Amino acid sequence: MSFSVLGTGLYVPEKIVTNDDLSTFLDTNDEWITQRVGIKQRHVCTNETAADLAIQAAKRALENSGVAADELDLIIGATVSGETVCPSIACYVQAGVGAKCPAFDVNAACSAFLFELETAAGFFARGFKKILVVGAERMSRIIDWKDRSTAVIFGDGAGAVVLGADETSEYESVLHVEGGDSVIKIPQHVGNSPFYENEAEAPYTQMAGQETFRFAVTSIVNDIHELLDKTGHTLDEVKWIVPHQANKRIIDAAAKRLKMSPEQAEKMYVNIDRYGNTSSASIPIALDELHREGKLQKGDLVLLTAFGGGLASGACLFNW
Repeated sequence: MSFSVLGTGLYVPEKIVTNDDLSTFLDTNDEWITQRVGIKQRHVCTNETAADLAIQAAKRALENSGVAADELDLIIGATVSGETVCPSIACYVQAGVGAKCPAFDVNAACSAFLFELETAAGFFARGFKKILVVGAERMSRIIDWKDRSTAVIFGDGAGAVVLGADETSEYESVLHVEGGDSVIKIPQHVGNSPFYENEAEAPYTQMAGQETFRFAVTSIVNDIHELLDKTGHTLDEVKWIVPHQANKRIIDAAAKRLKMSPEQAEKMYVNIDRYGNTSSASIPIALDELHREGKLQKGDLVLLTAFGGGLASGACLFNW
């Protein structure tokens, strides 16, 4: 049993922070940020929580799909930057939209949306009919705003997709994990146990830039090759390729290593210039833009690819 997309939604905070804004308190400038990561601006929360963003994106996806909240069989959420470990983002969404179904989160950092889809596919195989999938991040909470290497990269936002069971649709995926924290790590507050002896780390995102870049490009290339080999499809058959929006240079480097023709490279959807890296929200935000701009039609073959902390990566193909 596979699925098709019934509706999409995105929500970002009203506050926009440009590269010039960052240059007022960081040793950086618009040219440096644009050349390094391809970002011109990002949305940043002023009084919203990650759950607030998730609920609004979910409401928009439900409205777009024509599905009522009480029709949902399951809600799957993802975040690395929620204000609470418990309740989960999915539980906040369940209450926020007025649903009565089970709800839980998966944690796979920037790759989480692909892991959510895989989880949803499993539940569709068990007979579920309608599932809401949400990625929401307040990354501004977990970055060190004194560190220009990370502060310029991330943004806040949420994306949601309503999925429906569809026996006629195709879905296939590849998922990989290389466990470890030497490349990407987000420490939690260590607590105040009088018995804990390890030194506390600042609870901000840590990334080894060059290692992250290499991992990302290699993962995109290998995962797409593996997925196409597995399905027998070619890039020419794919309508859109939606990569995780982490760095424009990563996307360009992967396209070059995949030896994409100019026509194939144009299928790579990029919006990082306007949102920055919104982690688990980046792919569903991009899907909502494509959908609402009329660039996706029923049956179109869509390829998603993502990478991030874990280290986790993956790619999937499905019919819209």
